[in-house]
Amino acid sequence: MVDADSCPVKNEIVETATEHGVAVLMVASHDHRLEAGPGVGIVQVDRSDQSVDLYIVNHIRRGDVVVTGDFGLACVAIGKAAIVLSPRGEQYTDANIDYLMERRHESARRRRAGGRTKGPRAMSAADRIAFQQKLTKVLSVMQEKDDK
Repeated sequence: MVDADSCPVKNEIVETATEHGVAVLMVASHDHRLEAGPGVGIVQVDRSDQSVDLYIVNHIRRGDVVVTGDFGLACVAIGKAAIVLSPRGEQYTDANIDYLMERRHESARRRRAGGRTKGPRAMSAADRIAFQQKLTKVLSVMQEKDDK
C-alpha cells in the first residue's frame, strides 16, 4: 500500500511492482488525481487530515509493504507486522522508529516555541534509485520466501 498523497516515487513503485508481478494499491485523498492501471488499484478517500492513514491502518495485513513518509503511520504499520519503507528507501523498523518519532516531536516542539527547523531536502535521482533498489530487494526476498 502506498500513502500516495505526497509520495514522490509512485512511478518507481509501479515499475518495480510490475517487474515482480506484485499488485499496488495507491491510497490518496480526492484532492489528488491518480489513475489505475494494470496491477495498480486506486482508493480515494475524503480530504480530512488522517483519512489516508486510517484507510491504510484499517486494511494492512502482516507482510504487506507500505510506502510512507509519515512516521506515525509507519509506527502503526510496523506494529501490524508490515514492511515499511520511506520514499527515500529507508526501512522503518522497531530499531529506528522510536528515534524518528522522538526527532519529529522535538522539531514540532521547537516550531511551536517559534523556532525554525529544516524541511526534508529535495528528492534527487540518487534518492529515487536508492528507493527502487530497496523495494526490489524487499520484493525479491518476499518472493524467495514464498517459493520455499
